[in-house]
Amino acid sequence: MEELSWIEKKIGFPLMEREPQMSNFLPGTPLSVSLANCDIDALVQPSPAQVEGYELYLHLPELRRLWRTQLYPEVWPNERIVKPALHGLEMVFRMISSVLCDTRPYIDGDEWLRRLESLANMQLELLSCIVESDQEAPTIKPSSHGGAESSPHVVWHKSGSRAVVSRLSQESLLPRLAAWRTAQTVGARLQIAIESHMARAPFTLGLGEPNLIGKPILEYDKICTPLEIYTCRQSAPGHPEDHTLSTVHQIMEAWLEVAQGLLETVEEKVKASNSEAAAKICWLVERVWKLLISNMDLLQIMDPDDFMQLKHELAINTSSQLGVDTSAYCLRSTMLRKVTKGCKELRHLVPKVVGVEADPKGGPRLQEAVMDLFHSHGMCTHAVAPYSRQMAYHSSTIHLLQAFQAVEAAVRQFYFSYQQLVIAVMGSGEYKGSLQTEISAADALSQIYFEPPYFPSLDGAKTFLGNYWNHNPELEEGAIMKQLVVEKASMERMRNPSSIISSNSGGSNKDTDEDMASKESLASLEKKQSVDVGMSYKHLHIYQGAMGA
Repeated sequence: MEELSWIEKKIGFPLMEREPQMSNFLPGTPLSVSLANCDIDALVQPSPAQVEGYELYLHLPELRRLWRTQLYPEVWPNERIVKPALHGLEMVFRMISSVLCDTRPYIDGDEWLRRLESLANMQLELLSCIVESDQEAPTIKPSSHGGAESSPHVVWHKSGSRAVVSRLSQESLLPRLAAWRTAQTVGARLQIAIESHMARAPFTLGLGEPNLIGKPILEYDKICTPLEIYTCRQSAPGHPEDHTLSTVHQIMEAWLEVAQGLLETVEEKVKASNSEAAAKICWLVERVWKLLISNMDLLQIMDPDDFMQLKHELAINTSSQLGVDTSAYCLRSTMLRKVTKGCKELRHLVPKVVGVEADPKGGPRLQEAVMDLFHSHGMCTHAVAPYSRQMAYHSSTIHLLQAFQAVEAAVRQFYFSYQQLVIAVMGSGEYKGSLQTEISAADALSQIYFEPPYFPSLDGAKTFLGNYWNHNPELEEGAIMKQLVVEKASMERMRNPSSIISSNSGGSNKDTDEDMASKESLASLEKKQSVDVGMSYKHLHIYQGAMGA
């Protein structure tokens, strides 16, 4: 924070305004409790009983055992990330089958299928990016005439060439969905989506997709164990939305497990000075958060009456002994809090990435190095570098810093989206604290996305860089917009020449007056620019010195 105060003195205005009070924006009685002096970690910390109930309801002990039991610990390091991703995909297939089997006449089945298919496509795209260069995955070669190792198979006939035999999973729900009369369309689309998204991967999944180029097929049933995933489903008698609520949160937990593995890999790559690989993985972390937003949005389609009945029996709106309403169900997830903390702690990697140690006294050393890096586009443009650092002066370093801030933005988007989601699903009156002295979950969530920047050095460097270009005399503010206005006026004159002639019928004196006015305006503009150059000469040298230019 001392570094932020130095930046504020340097640029002449504060970087962060006073934190807004959420009670002014959300409906309900204003709270008398001040959140400014509250510990955010304490606000979002549920009771041990709530955490235990949440994990038992979602079968998390069994799922974690599956996620963390590695079959190939020495030969396939990516297994810890790929396995929960496959489980999340299989859970979507399970939800599709549940929607198709739902006998309630009042549910919006078409919208459910559209959203679930979209979620499956997002997961497939992200999975293909994760395994894009994975050459160690356990696979088998497809057969050209009898299936792979006598397993179930499907034959795809390609025009102008021989038939292609693709392996078929025995346990996954997708091949069964494609065989159902009511699910043939969605099943076929998902199989084609697998073929499309896995084109960048060195293998395919073997769920009935064409596999027209004959790539190796992943040992899906052995790695994913779909039958064990299916047994971890929650469906209480008389609660039709029970399976929906539990499965959506199980998908969230599966991809949080993926995010945790990706964060650990980012740290490993940064320590190995591989900024290019670290940036690529960090962008995947950002996409995981956006996938989680789409996943939680599925709860919007639940039937209100059925959900409210289930909510009461699950005690989702129970307040803790600390006076904090924990009706935000996601706050009971240990992994969500852990991954959120891990994303914030990426800031500790910034000195290693830039190659400059942070000043313990709060000086601007790190922030100046970041400004110099941004201003040079990561290219070595100086004869003698102002700082001795290994990873600087490379564009991948900027890519990694950009990915850090993208992760921060995605984390804030998730919590803001979740807050609005729960208000829409449960009602603002239910979601807001009922007592004057109670801090609601809405306020706790708001503190998460209204926290100060995770990366103050990057934030301050971009602020200062913007001020540098604002004071650059070679640039004219709004020049592009002015040019567009001039071009628009010119086009209008070309389209309506008759109106111009009629408007100028008053004589040539008017044209002469307009020409004179135009010349005077141009002369005034040139004079103003010359004055600006003189006035900003001193500022230019100040900023160039700060930027290392």
